[in-house]
Amino acid sequence: MKIYFQKLIPDAVIPTRATRQSAGFDLSLCGQQPVTIQPGETVMIHTGVAVVLPEGTAGMVYPRSGLASKHGLALANCVGVIDSDYRGELMVPLYNHSGEAYTVSPGERVAQMVVTPVLLPEVEEIPAGKQLPESERGTGGFGSTGKTAGGENAK
Repeated sequence: MKIYFQKLIPDAVIPTRATRQSAGFDLSLCGQQPVTIQPGETVMIHTGVAVVLPEGTAGMVYPRSGLASKHGLALANCVGVIDSDYRGELMVPLYNHSGEAYTVSPGERVAQMVVTPVLLPEVEEIPAGKQLPESERGTGGFGSTGKTAGGENAK
């Protein structure tokens, strides 16, 4: 499998994996100027790159763990989804959860994109009032399976 990156801006950094076994391709701030994110603020970070992903895959964008644990930065949308037919610039919405401003330097790695297979099912509507197929769980949700493995609802 191959993926392709294209620089949309000359000083963009082509995403790479830190090691051969790293799952994520690191996405970096593009440009010549640092970007400061104030407490409680969301800033769109430009990467300056586009990607071509194989059909049947998606790029899942996650925060880098060091930015979150050391500086309180996370993706504003929790996880970004890059569809295989998207050809625009990869952007990273970073939110500052901390009480201090954080400055992202040009070239700094801010997120990681993991390429994953996706299912592309056809959709068929079940008419209102028609019984849905039975399942072990039924309509139970939000804690209905208990707190512990083999807990109060285990069979």
